[in-house]
Amino acid sequence: MATDVIMPQMGESIFEGTITKWLKKPGEKVERDEPLFEISTDKVDAEIPSPAAGVLKEIKVSEGQTVPIQTVVGVIDGAGSAAASAPAPAKQEPPKQEARQREDEKPAPASAPTKSQAAKADASTAGTQPSAQPAPRPVAATGAAAPPQRPGTEKVRSSPLVRRLAKENNIDLTQVPGTGAGGRVSKKDILSAMESGAAGQQAPAPSYAPPAQRPATAPPPPSGGQAQTTLEVGVPRERMYFGNYSVEPMSVMRQKIAEHMVMSKRVSPHVYSIDEADVTGLVKLRSQKKEEFERTTGSKLTFMPFFIRAAVEGLRAFPTVNSSVDGTNIVFHRECNIGIAVALDWGLIVPVVKNAEEKNFLGLQRAINDLAERARAKRLKPEEVQEGTFSITNPGVFGGLMGLPVISQPNVAILGLGTIEKRPVVVDDAIAIRSMVYLTLSYDHRVVDGAIAHQFMGKVKHFLENWTESIL
Repeated sequence: MATDVIMPQMGESIFEGTITKWLKKPGEKVERDEPLFEISTDKVDAEIPSPAAGVLKEIKVSEGQTVPIQTVVGVIDGAGSAAASAPAPAKQEPPKQEARQREDEKPAPASAPTKSQAAKADASTAGTQPSAQPAPRPVAATGAAAPPQRPGTEKVRSSPLVRRLAKENNIDLTQVPGTGAGGRVSKKDILSAMESGAAGQQAPAPSYAPPAQRPATAPPPPSGGQAQTTLEVGVPRERMYFGNYSVEPMSVMRQKIAEHMVMSKRVSPHVYSIDEADVTGLVKLRSQKKEEFERTTGSKLTFMPFFIRAAVEGLRAFPTVNSSVDGTNIVFHRECNIGIAVALDWGLIVPVVKNAEEKNFLGLQRAINDLAERARAKRLKPEEVQEGTFSITNPGVFGGLMGLPVISQPNVAILGLGTIEKRPVVVDDAIAIRSMVYLTLSYDHRVVDGAIAHQFMGKVKHFLENWTESIL
């Protein structure tokens, strides 16, 4: 019996996903719950387990393609070895009869199939176009309390990513035809609207293709309509393609990191404050207790829980640093949800320690270890990378003296930790060798002023230098 493999919904606000890698090939056996393929959404990367045991009979959605949730992406034949001997399909596309049947089952809008095809075609060419100016579409006045209060917008079904793109490009979602399930406005629809709006007002522009003698050097746009239109080209492309070089497309995760960083720098006026803390006492405490801690708790003892506890104390004292900006409103968060940047071999992800203010030291250490391990194994859930209120990044683990990190939206601040190293410092008018660390705070100057930032840093520093809590 054949079992359809569908694109799962990885969270309430996620309505599409990109298949980044198939872990099995057509004709190969697969066990139930064995990792079958990897997906990337605008929230998290994850491995998707097989829904049944058998043989992967057909792959219907190839790597790099973005499709809505509940889309059939493959078929598993439960007959097992009998199916294994059957030749794999030469082309990974659904048969025409099945495709027509799915078209007949689509919701009421009769124009959906043709508009979907047009949107896909427009989006597939987006990667080679220069950055478009915001489309001249009617929008509500900026600075209003909340987007749902716009007349008519509450009925538009769309994902947070789509709403963000619409807001950044001044596009009224009520004017964008939705081709997704139930009339939902998808990423492809919004990209198509951005392209068509720009095409209507752009005069002929100089070509950004590589020089004529190298016509094939520009990387082709990834399939699936990735949002590369939001990534601008800093110089004409002919100034990049010279000498000996190679070209490879960004991974889906790298594209999303790039989009997020560009958006953050454009939205938040970044200001940076730097301080240093004497963590000699913490270094000695960790050295004395790490073996006992690991033996007693089963968790490795790292420095990160110390910094999270210090950050929580600072956020409690200065709640503006634990806020978000919505137009002319400041959203003060009562929970301290601390995002911890985790470096991966293929990119970066920021899982969130929820309600850090309620956890003791051991609870923080276990939460950090668990999130980091599952991030590297691609087993995070979407909700575990959402709803962060403040972030911490640690370039010091790679030997970095300090860093000036980019704010992770919608936070208004991020704390950077440098490497802990021994330095000569003046203590009581004498030179002493102490374990020191640079702390850097990047903050959004729309709501956080220098006075608040430095008082926050002073609170963090004081807590680290005067640690009194038990770690066991």
